[in-house]
Amino acid sequence: MRDTLKRLCLAPGVSGFESTAAGTAVELLERFCPEIGIDALGNICGIRRCGREGAKRLLLDAHIDEIGLIVSGHEKGGFLRFLPVGGVDLRVLPASEVTVLAAEPLFGVIGCMPPHVQTREEAEKPVSEGELFIDTGLSLENARKKVPVGTPVCLNSRFVEMNGTVFCKALDDRAGVAAILRTMEIIADEEISVDIIVQISVQEELGTRGAKTGAYSARPDMAVAIDVGHAETPDASKDVFELGGGVMIGVGPSLCRDMTDRLRELASEKGIKHQLEVMGGDNGTNAWPIQVSRAGVKTALLSLPLRYMHTPCEAVSLDDIESAAVLLAGFILKIPAQEGGEGHA
Repeated sequence: MRDTLKRLCLAPGVSGFESTAAGTAVELLERFCPEIGIDALGNICGIRRCGREGAKRLLLDAHIDEIGLIVSGHEKGGFLRFLPVGGVDLRVLPASEVTVLAAEPLFGVIGCMPPHVQTREEAEKPVSEGELFIDTGLSLENARKKVPVGTPVCLNSRFVEMNGTVFCKALDDRAGVAAILRTMEIIADEEISVDIIVQISVQEELGTRGAKTGAYSARPDMAVAIDVGHAETPDASKDVFELGGGVMIGVGPSLCRDMTDRLRELASEKGIKHQLEVMGGDNGTNAWPIQVSRAGVKTALLSLPLRYMHTPCEAVSLDDIESAAVLLAGFILKIPAQEGGEGHA
């Protein structure tokens, strides 16, 4: 699990520019899915068929894209202007290290004004988008040649594991991708009653775009999306969950009650650590558009507690990923043969 996460997280995959990370995911997925394709948006679609005629389709979805930046201009001295891609927290950007994903990738830092030369007002003022620039050490002339406008930029991060907790960028949602890969490993030699479609989707951070088109194309009868939720920290006590407390099972009106109940019952029956995440409306994940694809899809949501979301140093528990995979694998293996056999012609 650790090695899989490391490969996934360290691969650049800014939303809309996911090809490198997607290539890594394909390499990891192809041992479990004999059929793999990539659609027009870049979604990965892997299929493992059960061998039963007219079997129903179960979609497993997690997104591969990460937040990042995009170069929007050049300034005197070779500094690069940029815009955020996805929900970037501007507070963490000053002095951050980045990789400018030009034809020849470049190291860069996001410059910040030293405290010695700031006024009190400047020191207390929130960071604004237009005040930050990327410094690659290039002259203005070379910056224009080597870094054209529209070049994506990835936040840099090390991959560190401490006592079963992993710290890195892009764990939202490469941890979900890892959970699906682990699920497919657990059931690799098991008989199944549904065709499984593994969708590793793109552009979730830009409005769940990949899931919308991918689910329309896949035409699933059932779906389980895996994403991340907020883990508790000393300064956050509302709507947060325990890191290491187990997979979060989504409960709410936008999710299929039958599937949710079966996941809850299975987790209790098997002693799988889990937590309940109650959502009154939009769950903010790919489960939201998948459930209304075409004529509707029975959809469930599993989430992984994550600290420091949308920063270069997110944190997730390896045990929580394993609990999600074990629960999802058990759910798949308990789908009755008669339920799995009334799908598409």
